[in-house]
Order: sequence, then C-alpha cells, then structure tokens
Amino acid sequence: MKRTSLLYLLILISVTAFAQNPVSPEKFFGFVPGSDRMLFTYEKLIDYMKALDEQSDMLSLFEIGKSPMGKPMYVVCISSPSNLKNLDALKEINRKLALDASLDEATTGKLAEEGKVFVLATLSMHSVEVAPSQSLPLVAYDWITSADPDIRKALDNVVFMIVPCHNPDGMNMVVNYFNENKGTKYEGSSLPGVYHKYVGHDNNRDFVFLTQSDTKAISALTSTEWFPQVMVEKHQMGSGGPRYFVPPNADPIAENVDASLFIWTGIFGQQMISDMTKAGLKGVTQHAIFDNYWPSSTETCIWKNVIAMLTEAAGCQVAKPIYIEPTELSGGEKGLAEYKKSINMPEPWPGGWWRLEDIVKYERVSMNTMLLTASGNKRKILLQRNELCKKEVALGKTEPPFYYILPARQPDQGELVHLVKLMQEHGIDVFSLKSNLTLEQTNYLGGDIVIPLAQPFRAFIKEVMEKQKYPERHYTQGGILMEPYDITTWSMPLHMGLTSIEIDTRSPELEQSLIPVGKDFTLALPVQESPFTILPSTDNQSFKMAFTALQKGITVKRNSNSFFLNGKNVPQGSFLLGKEAAEILKDSDFPVISATEIPAANWLVVTFPRIALVESWISDMDAGWTRYIFDTYGIGYTVIRPGDFSKGNFAKKFDLFVFPDQNSALLKDGKYKVQDEYRLNNYRPEYSKGIGPKGIDSLISFLNKGGKIISWGESVNLFDVNLQIRSKSDSSEFHLPFHDISEDPGMKGINCPGSLLRMELAQNNSLTWGMGEMTGIFYHGNPIFKTSVPRLDMDRRVIGWFGEEELLMSGFLEGKKLLQNKPVMVWMKKGKGQIVVMGFSPVFRASMPATYKLLFNSILMPSLTE
Repeated sequence: MKRTSLLYLLILISVTAFAQNPVSPEKFFGFVPGSDRMLFTYEKLIDYMKALDEQSDMLSLFEIGKSPMGKPMYVVCISSPSNLKNLDALKEINRKLALDASLDEATTGKLAEEGKVFVLATLSMHSVEVAPSQSLPLVAYDWITSADPDIRKALDNVVFMIVPCHNPDGMNMVVNYFNENKGTKYEGSSLPGVYHKYVGHDNNRDFVFLTQSDTKAISALTSTEWFPQVMVEKHQMGSGGPRYFVPPNADPIAENVDASLFIWTGIFGQQMISDMTKAGLKGVTQHAIFDNYWPSSTETCIWKNVIAMLTEAAGCQVAKPIYIEPTELSGGEKGLAEYKKSINMPEPWPGGWWRLEDIVKYERVSMNTMLLTASGNKRKILLQRNELCKKEVALGKTEPPFYYILPARQPDQGELVHLVKLMQEHGIDVFSLKSNLTLEQTNYLGGDIVIPLAQPFRAFIKEVMEKQKYPERHYTQGGILMEPYDITTWSMPLHMGLTSIEIDTRSPELEQSLIPVGKDFTLALPVQESPFTILPSTDNQSFKMAFTALQKGITVKRNSNSFFLNGKNVPQGSFLLGKEAAEILKDSDFPVISATEIPAANWLVVTFPRIALVESWISDMDAGWTRYIFDTYGIGYTVIRPGDFSKGNFAKKFDLFVFPDQNSALLKDGKYKVQDEYRLNNYRPEYSKGIGPKGIDSLISFLNKGGKIISWGESVNLFDVNLQIRSKSDSSEFHLPFHDISEDPGMKGINCPGSLLRMELAQNNSLTWGMGEMTGIFYHGNPIFKTSVPRLDMDRRVIGWFGEEELLMSGFLEGKKLLQNKPVMVWMKKGKGQIVVMGFSPVFRASMPATYKLLFNSILMPSLTE
C-alpha cells in the first residue's frame, strides 16, 4: 500500500510539474517570436496554443467558426484553473449582467462578486500587421508560467479571451510571401492582391453588415454568446510617426454611446501609457489620429455596452527591421499636428532602428496592462455592465425614438428579411404586429416589423436605424473641420432601400400587439405547383435565383413591359422561370408569383454574359467586394489582371468587362498617379504591370465590335480620354460623350466623405428595371459627370443624376449646389458596343443592397442587336 501510494504521489508531482512547465515559445518555434525576419504561420501558432492547452490548466482553446477560406478560428481563454473549470457558469453571469434589466441591486452585487471580468483581444486582422499574433505565444507563456502574485491574482479575477488571429487566411498569405522573398531585395515588399479571400483591409469595415464569416464569428462573441465586458483590437500603423497609440481617441466620438464607456477606455489607455513609459517604451500617443465615431470596426461592440478600444503600433516592413532618421518623423494627424513633446505624446521616440522585436515589447506591456487594469476594477466593471443594460432599457421607454416600424410591404421584401435576420444576429429582439393599428396618424398592418428601443443594445439599434448626421467638430472655434477617419453613413434601412418609420410616441397599444419574430423569419408564401413562376424585379433575391437558373442552363426570360396578373402588378424586368427551376425557388424569402401559362407580355430571353472582372494586384478591395457579391449572387466570372490584357483576343473569351473602383493610372500603367507625378511601389515587377497602350487599344476594339463594359469610381477615367480605333479599315480618334468634371476649377468646394446621396433615375430603361424614381447611392464626392452631344457612331443616355431636391440622405455634404443637375450614371454606345459608367460603387463594402440592381441590370443589358 505504501509503495503504491508513493508511486501515485510521484506521478501526481510529475504531472503537476509538467503542467506548470509548458514548452517555451523559443523551444517550440525554434526562435524567439519577434526575432528579425522570423515568422510562423497560422497553423504553427494554433499548434502552439494546442500544446499549451494540453500542458497547462490555465489555458483553454476552442473553435468559434471558420474563416472565409475554411480555416478553423479559435478563442484562447487564459485564466486561473478554477475559472476555466467554471466557464459555463461564468458565461451565464456575463449574459445576465449584459441583458437582464430586471436584476435587483442585491442580485447584481452577488453576480459582480461571483463573476469575472472577461476581456476579449482580437489580433492581427490586417495581416501585414503581424506583431500582435506573433507576440501571443510570449504573452500566453508569460502568464501561465508567471510567479508574479499580481499576475496570478489578475488571472483569478479575469478571463482573458484572445482570438489568436482575426484573419487566418491573410496571415498565411503574408507570412508565406515574406518567407518567399526573404534574403532578396523584395524582402518586406507588399503582398500582391488582398490579404483575405475577398476584402483585405476592409475586414475592419464589416461589423455592421456582417458579410464575412470571420466577422460573424467574432461579432457573435460580443453580441450573442460570451458578452465580454472589455474588448481590445490590436493593430499596426505607419512607421513615420508615433510608436504606439492608446485610447482615448480623437474627436469626433459617437453620440449614441454612453459617456461612461469612453471614460473607461480612457482609464485603460491612461494606464497603458503610464506602464509603457515606465518600461522605457517611448513615442506613445493618445487623443490623436483615430476617432471613435463610426461603427463597422471590431469596436462596434462599444454600441453594445462593451468597453471597446483599439491600439496601434508603428510597423516595420513585416518582419524586416527599418532605420528611421529623426528628421523623417512627423505628426500631421489630428491631435498631433507636430512630432513634438506634447500632452498627447509626453515622451517622443527619437528615431533609430525599429524592429518587430520592438513592436512585440510594446504589445506585451500593453496586454499586461489590459489584464491588470481589468482585475483592479473588477467589481466596478461588472456592476457597470448591468447598470448600462438598465439605463439603455429605461431610455428606450422614456426618451424618443421608442420604436422603428418597417412595413412588411416593401418593394424589396427579401431585403426586409435580410435586415430582420441581421439585427437578430446582432443580438437585437425583433417583433411583428399581430393586428392593424394607427399610430401618429399612420395606419400599420398586422405583420409589419417593429424594433423597440427599450433593449440593452439600444445605442446600436438607434445608430444603425437612424439617418446619420455627422457631428461637426473643429480644431478651433470656426476653424478647420475635423474630417472623419472613415465614412459618415451606415443606416441599414436607407442602405437597403427600405422604408423605416421612426416613432417618437410611446404606445401601450402597440407594445401589447407585439409578437416575437423567430430566427426562421420569412415573407415567402407557400409555392404552388405550377408550370411557371415569376420573380419580381424589385427583389435582389429574384436576380440571385435568376442567375442561379442561368448557370444551371435553365431558360430565363424578362418582361420589358409591366402588367397585372391575378390582381398583382408585375414590374418591368421581372423574371419568368419554368417548372425546372422549382428546386431553386425553395430558397425564396419573399413572395413569388405562380402562373399556369405564360402571361401576355413582351418577354425577352436572358443571355448570361461571359464576364471578365478586372482586379489589380495592388490592394484592390472594391474588386474583392465585387467578387464577394458575384459569388453570393451566383454570377460567374473570370478574374483578369491588368497585365493580362496583352495576352489574347477578348472577343473570343468574354462578352463583358467589369472595372470596379480603382485608380485609372494604376490600371493603365501599373503605378498610382497624383496630379502629373507617378508614385512608385515596392511590388515585384510581375505584379506591377498595367493594361498598357496596346491593352487599351484591344479593349476599345472589343467595345467597338459589340463588347460591353461596366466601370465605376476612379476606373471610369480610363475611358475619359481621347481614344482610338486601330485597325486597317478604321483608325479614327474619338472621345466618349462624357467627362469627369470633379477636378475642374469650378467644382472646388465639394466635401462628401462617404455619404448617402439621393440620385434620380431614368424610367422605362432596362438598367433601372425593378427600381423606383430615385435611390440612395454611397458617394465620395467624385467622379461627377458632364455629357455632350455625341459624334460619329456614339450615343449616350443619362441613367442617374443629382436633382434639385435635397441631396443628402445620410452623412455629411458640403457644396451640394455644385452637384445639382449633374449626371452620376451614364450609358453610352460606341460602334456596336455599350459602356455604363457610374460615379459611385454600386456594391460598396457589400453594404449597399439599394444599388445592387443597377449592377445586375447592367450585367444583363441586351446587346444592341437584340
């Protein structure tokens, strides 16, 4: 018995020692993370986290979703062993504190005592910003092996949740490309393409519309699953200014977010700058560069009562060290006009070598501060979470608006279903009316959608449902306007083309008539078995099903004239499908129209074009978003790079070229051009090729012979020059009958930093089928067109223009009179071909369903011979 007991004790001691001595990062990777020119891949990072999970009872790893390219995404939880064993109970405490406004003071106090602060950190979503993910093994190892009593105490008060890499696909792209070029002159050069399946840097612009699977996985942590109280997003920035940014942010800040949340970000940020300065880390700034006004970044959870913030470290060239001369350091950003000692940067960095190792040092101190600050304020933070829950619910009952009502009868009912499900994904409760009622002299019908604001996430509801008005802040009274860091509009109903009514009168009758909307919400009616089905052109989902049918070889027709069928109006451009499309119709979220025979109308057979989508190698995010829309809606395409234009006969391969928003000089010459000066890049030569003069000639020949082109944003300037047909029979020079006048001297004074503007639409035109007399477009202030009477074999029609009405629908606009009565979407004919140009992106960040149909109709525009 004694020998058995002794053996058991030795085994127990051995296991315990093993658990407290996990493998070090240096031993596991073969180098210290952060070393010059040394990087590990996503898989290797996760393998190390799995090893620590097996070797330590202070770290737990679990999967939360999939990346867009199918890689598993994880969260690492680091805390005391007892906390990790009790995660389910702690998670339930989080949920109650976040969502239960009925808790009494005693219960809240008890939960604050029993609960733990959950801090969520997301790392390296922008994959060239490698340091946060590369530093994680050191942070994790430090914490689980630390004998520091402050760290041990903090890990008993805090569950620190870390997403090892927000963008696994991009991480591998960047690491593998860096390693491929290591030791060559292209070491540290820019990755060709976007570091994501679709959206590259714009993955930090997706936290309202939640289009990408990685975004969805991380949003769910704060919205519907774990409800952490604190969140930090780890980034890097340019290398020529401060070394590190910590909160508070610069102005403007979001007006719907409770003041206490900004104060708390300041508390964390102030402790960070204090600890980093004490550790000898210089060049830390705050109240500068980055505002906190717009949602769509990972910090969107601040609108859901999370103390959310970001940090930004100065970058190097991926993992390649750089030397920065003191004379090269500059300010110039808001809050830091000069690179000098100031209240916003008390101890500037003097210049010198800047390495990945340095960034990792800043990250490790920053993470320690996040842990210790959360621990030291445990009770306050947990109590605050429920206080905000109660406060927001109370505001929803006492301060208008009280509800948003969306009539069920919308032109695009599929988008209404989309909005309902998207709000539910954000953790918002959505209801419908069980009976008709009248409110504020307006009649509402049973089935209309209602979103009450008396909810814990009231700030988010109001932010994304209302019309945006940019909070104008100036550097001095009457001085220069502080420009927004990103955009100024994100209103879901307006961006989706939906009618939403803001109700400022509280109604007990309405509240008694509310029925919760389930997760399986649909407006589809039971599909009757019939030989034919009509899909109304007013619904984006009609186009998706029509595209899917065409890809399957099913005959699809469109009506060029509207008509009535069984008392229902069938608008122009609606789709007619036969019974062979029955399987496709099962996915419908909106009512379709059954027909026993083909109705009398002018039906046109739809031909799907062979599409070439032009995407440069140089961070072409709008093209990436376009690929996402094409894939989502079943639109087949082939990606063509600018350098491919010299490789073949277009007419034999493609019917349509699509040019998303990209700098025209970069497309043509492979380099950006600012005024008359080209800006060189650091890409390898094979990725810096432009279309070139011969490629442009081939493209124009393609157009003249019957090809089609769709171009929007900056790419339209490819076609706003003197062009020439080069053939034996024709060498005529011409200029298409339009011109971008946005740079003309008379147009100075327009300031439109990403706003929603009203565009009037031509009627009875196939490019606007399914749309009304106007739509909102996402507009950046240019291009803006002027058309002219055409010459030779050309023609033009203005499809969309800014009218005399109030242009601004949401956001900010100066100089509206300069835009009035100016075209912003034009169709043109040259020879046998057609080209459509738009001064806006119809797919902007997959957040503009209101304008998708302009692109879809353009794709399906009939040939001139049809």
